[in-house]
Amino acid sequence: MEFFKLEDLADIYTPETNSSGEDNGQITIIGGSSLFHGAPLLSLKAACRVTDMVFFSSPEKYLANVSEYIKSQISSFIWVDFEEIDSYISKSDAVLIGPGFMRYHTEEGEMGMVEDEVFKKTRETTTTLLKNYPNKKWVIDAGSLQTLDAKAIPSGAILTPNKKEFEMLSGVSPDADLKTRGEQVSSFASKTNSVVVLKDSVTIVSDGARTVAVDGGNPGLTKGGTGDTQAGLTVALAAKNSAFLSAAAASYIIKKSAEELAEEVGVYFSSDDLADQVHKTLFERVSAAKGL
Repeated sequence: MEFFKLEDLADIYTPETNSSGEDNGQITIIGGSSLFHGAPLLSLKAACRVTDMVFFSSPEKYLANVSEYIKSQISSFIWVDFEEIDSYISKSDAVLIGPGFMRYHTEEGEMGMVEDEVFKKTRETTTTLLKNYPNKKWVIDAGSLQTLDAKAIPSGAILTPNKKEFEMLSGVSPDADLKTRGEQVSSFASKTNSVVVLKDSVTIVSDGARTVAVDGGNPGLTKGGTGDTQAGLTVALAAKNSAFLSAAAASYIIKKSAEELAEEVGVYFSSDDLADQVHKTLFERVSAAKGL
């Protein structure tokens, strides 16, 4: 297993000088709930500066009203009624599903899961869309991951679990040893024909054939919402890059963004700060990798 490094960013797509509208990617973000309406906002913030067009939708009708608030914070997206989601998924280069989706109302047992109505709604929404668009570039995150049966994962999808979510999906508890953990991630990625991003202090990214470790970052990344930010950057990159490169590059940029924020405020930064930082770090690091 190798470590992802700056030079690996040299292959990241950058817009051509003569680009026109929509040449540089369109994405759809599906997520949010009455409880977690801030999660997709973080994904939107991270994504909107990278792609030409960002569509946002939710099966939660409450979000139609919240979208007006979100637009007061960031205007670079288009709210889409969920009844029209199919046409927007069809035209998108990549789709993120899950940030802010609710998982359950009650906790029970070691894994903290009860298949109540909330759980079932999230799982049904997720599995239906994945089944209807099996050839789309999917990034599956958060609530969608926590309710998903591994058998429903479409080929080529990017999965972004933390350690608990990885165990829920794979049935395997991540090992403390980095090499063994890498083998576990690689095995599950190969089994599901997906790209798996096991988020940790040292993140592991694997498509089953290639596995990289991404180190760096700091404890500021333990704050809620940093994963939503990473998911947004991942789907934005996936619009114009391979799934593996998008997943590894987003992991790297998130950690480097945290390091740059720490130079000013230590670990006392928020997920909003991180979402506002990633495009700057992405530009600086990709430019350096390309020798620009």
